[in-house]
Amino acid sequence: MAKQYPGPKAGVIHLQDLPSQSLVEGAASRLLFGERIMLSFIEIAPHTHFPRHRHPEEQFMVVLEGEIDEIVEDQIIRLRKGDVCYLPSNVEHGGYTYESPCRAIDIFSPPRGDYRAMSARGGR
Repeated sequence: MAKQYPGPKAGVIHLQDLPSQSLVEGAASRLLFGERIMLSFIEIAPHTHFPRHRHPEEQFMVVLEGEIDEIVEDQIIRLRKGDVCYLPSNVEHGGYTYESPCRAIDIFSPPRGDYRAMSARGGR
């Protein structure tokens, strides 16, 4: 059984102690769940593609390093270090990287049920 990592308990969480979960080929994340919020510390390799999708949870994506082209409905938006992208509930989106890797934090509210289930299974 995969080790479950913190639910809503006050204290310090060491990122390196969270297991890495594969999201799509070329992208892995360390997931952290609270009662009403979820963080995804994502590392995306060059030439990685996130197919268009939508989910009922709101999402903020904060780019920490590198760049990614985020597809938001019919727009392609280049996000770089320091940029934040907001995705309301059920907005179609996807993304891809080119030559550079990208590190970002995705923030979801409420927590994504599919990610919680994936985490409980120990991976995709």
